[in-house]
Amino acid sequence: MGASLLITLREGLEISLVLAILLGYLVKTGRTDRIAAMWSGAGIAAALCLVAGIAVHAVTDGLEGKAEQAVEGVMALAACAVLTWMILWMRANARTLGGTLRGRLDAATSVTAVGVVAFVAVAREGFETALFLLSAETASASTSEVVVGGLIGLAISAVIGVLVYRWGSRIDLRRFFTVTGVLLILFAAGLAGKAVHEFRELLGFEGGLLFSPRWEITSGRFAEGTLYDFLKGLFGWSASPERIRVVTYVAYAVAVTWAFLRPDRPAAAADTAAADTVAAGSASASTMAG
Repeated sequence: MGASLLITLREGLEISLVLAILLGYLVKTGRTDRIAAMWSGAGIAAALCLVAGIAVHAVTDGLEGKAEQAVEGVMALAACAVLTWMILWMRANARTLGGTLRGRLDAATSVTAVGVVAFVAVAREGFETALFLLSAETASASTSEVVVGGLIGLAISAVIGVLVYRWGSRIDLRRFFTVTGVLLILFAAGLAGKAVHEFRELLGFEGGLLFSPRWEITSGRFAEGTLYDFLKGLFGWSASPERIRVVTYVAYAVAVTWAFLRPDRPAAAADTAAADTVAAGSASASTMAG
């Protein structure tokens, strides 16, 4: 549940910020008649992502043996790659996100075009979220737990999105994006380790220095129970991980965390730029609407 809550909280807030930017700019430019089209486009995108996620889950659920190992390995690797790209892309491009979205709205000369802008913006985040949630399901995190955690994360992100739209100038999301970014990197590191584990089993590599367990914990809180389930679901913890899995986890976590927090461009400034843009647009929009 912890992993799915974190995923939807972070992704849901990014969707909320995008919608707040679009809504604020439509109000500011006097095109309130197109707000309904924006919500329709966003709603259709959300529904499509939900259907796609359910369909993929239905196809992959119940697989066994080599098929299961192959699918889980590919899915974990894909989710890790997309999540890494998303975190680093947002860091590099958040500063210009508001301007890009406003430019697309300026180019959208019809009601339908406004809906398409919202659809594309939400669909990208939605498909990423569906992929991450599918990867978050493990033996210790059932489908129902993933769904419940995901819904809680979405609810919290929606509330934060409304607060940002109304009082954006008073809300500093710097710490939120930095902390959740690092947590998502650790989650992605777990996915990278999981992919290596699944492919090792698929290819039948056993024994030797790289493929033997780095440690083996057979009892206690790190081998079973609530803490074990939490660490496994959120950080990819294993009670008996292969050395190659540990090496993969550490190498990924160190490299990507450095890229995310490197001092030449502070992550805080890049990650909160979108919120700053929302604050500038939504504050004036709220004033005009009121």
